[in-house]
Amino acid sequence: MSTLDKVFADLHQGNPILNLPNAWDAGSARIFEAQGAKAIATTSAGVLWALGYPDGNLAPARLQAEVAAAITRVIRVPLSIDFEAGYSDDPRTVAENIKPVLDAGVVGINIEDGQDAPPVLAAKIEAVRAAAEKAGIALWINARSDVYLQQLVDEPKRAEESIKRAELYGKAGANSIFLPALTHADDIKAVVKGSPIPIALMAWPGLTDSAELQKLGVVRLSSGSGIPQVIWNHAARLARAFVEKGESGPMAVDYMAHGELQSLFAERK
Repeated sequence: MSTLDKVFADLHQGNPILNLPNAWDAGSARIFEAQGAKAIATTSAGVLWALGYPDGNLAPARLQAEVAAAITRVIRVPLSIDFEAGYSDDPRTVAENIKPVLDAGVVGINIEDGQDAPPVLAAKIEAVRAAAEKAGIALWINARSDVYLQQLVDEPKRAEESIKRAELYGKAGANSIFLPALTHADDIKAVVKGSPIPIALMAWPGLTDSAELQKLGVVRLSSGSGIPQVIWNHAARLARAFVEKGESGPMAVDYMAHGELQSLFAERK
């Protein structure tokens, strides 16, 4: 293991839980690091919206590597990126797609199943794991499953289905399973108890805070696309007021000073 991949792996021990903010560019990543984040992740939605693409495994794979390289230039903590579904249905292509991401200094990824059959993601995980090992990187693979997010099975079966997928993805080489939209404490307990790999969750309406999640056995909590959605809604309001009325006042309220922002990026290479 290199220094950063070991640091990132150690952050998943569960005590304390890893609160992982999701950035969308180098600037947001550096700001999050300055607030005390022990590692940074990306949100594919935030990254792609910022680059003018829709979320959903539709953008060129190279963009993730370019954004990752920009982020690792300015932060000193580990970086994990949202690699969506690997930007291909072919595991061999996914393995090729991951190589420039690894070259950019990334030590963790999310890779998702969505509507795909679980064996499809398992094959991609195996291919990515092999590529990372060849590169000498102990990549933390966070296998995202949309059992809850997309309601892939009936509600009473979701915990059981999540455990089955955790078993499959863990055998394929995943280090943890990520279950967005899982919020109910009983289901969280069941999945934590039954899964052979650690459980990661995403901030979601109705989900308890990280202190309680830690007690339930969750090792990682991501902010998802929530922060950029709030930030961009605020930006839209500011822009609307300026476009319609030329108002300057709102831009002088609750802002980060120019000098403070400048200092975040001084001497970063």
